[in-house]
Amino acid sequence: MIYEDEKLYACLATYPITRGHTVIVWKKDIKDLHFFNGRDYDYLMDTVNALRNAMLKTLKVKKVYLIYMDELKHVHWHLVPRYNEKGYDIFLHKPKILKDFLLAEKIKKYLVFK
Repeated sequence: MIYEDEKLYACLATYPITRGHTVIVWKKDIKDLHFFNGRDYDYLMDTVNALRNAMLKTLKVKKVYLIYMDELKHVHWHLVPRYNEKGYDIFLHKPKILKDFLLAEKIKKYLVFK
């Protein structure tokens, strides 16, 4: 677990596309972003931005893709670091089960909320 509070949690993906692939999940059952009120949406996006910034510093990458997919009908974001690749090539990686969760502690050190 990288971060958790009463509204959401962030953790390393169980089947990451790349090293550091992180998932942010809204705890309350909300099927799509358009159902959010403004304050909760802003809170979610502030957390996404804080986590992205922590990942940029920790992983020393220039880009972290922010991916919103609602295939599960539950609001969650995937933050996928890009390592020396361009475009959609990163999505050609075959996910493998994550066995080492030590990176979560390193990301936590840079997590700052404004």
